[in-house]
Amino acid sequence: MNPFQEAAAENLRRLSANPYPGRGIVLGLSEDGRTLVQLYWIMGRSENSRNRRFVEEDGVLRTRPVDLSKVADPSLIIYAAMREVGGHFIVTNGDQTDTISDAIAAGGSYVDALRTREHEPDAPNWTPRISGGMEVRRGLQRAWMAIIKADPAAPNRSVREFFEYTEFSAGYGVCLTTYEGDGDPLPSYVGEPRPVPLTGDAARLGQTYWDLLDGNNRISLAARLIDLAGGGSRTTIINRFAP
Repeated sequence: MNPFQEAAAENLRRLSANPYPGRGIVLGLSEDGRTLVQLYWIMGRSENSRNRRFVEEDGVLRTRPVDLSKVADPSLIIYAAMREVGGHFIVTNGDQTDTISDAIAAGGSYVDALRTREHEPDAPNWTPRISGGMEVRRGLQRAWMAIIKADPAAPNRSVREFFEYTEFSAGYGVCLTTYEGDGDPLPSYVGEPRPVPLTGDAARLGQTYWDLLDGNNRISLAARLIDLAGGGSRTTIINRFAP
């Protein structure tokens, strides 16, 4: 393997060994080079966080409570996670999905949208907002990732970082998570999105990543597969808890 492949394999090993990366996004290209891939997963330690599942409604991926009577605070756990607007496929870990979608529909950009948002107000963790997207028009025009996290010097302030990609190597992608691992408080993600492999049958990539996530803390995972040539998409969902 070359250094890039070795780094991607090591990042996957680290993800598998991490008991709590939190919420995660992967963007990339399938091994056969025909399918763009978006993965999004959620994890949880508390009863409120674990009381969730993914559902797809009219093409929008949403988080929904498994048991509505047990919802303590829906503000940061119930939201639209994946949307498509005008050839832009958006995935985020919060209600900034709608902020980005609305901005693009109005002729703006994801950067414009995310400049209006802050990290999550869940002291002392100060969970980052992570987002990603792909613009698909007769092929991939642009992919991007973004993270908004607390300024270490003053957690009431946000630091915003944006990353753009014009193409992916077949069988590889980039991964962004909310945390570096478990802890109290939870340590926020550090650095750029990390390369990871996307090898094997595209239709099974969701199951592949589900299997490597910590079995005690994983909650739900969605895999959106986008045809690189035509732009059509389909989404598969894995939920740990049924309603």
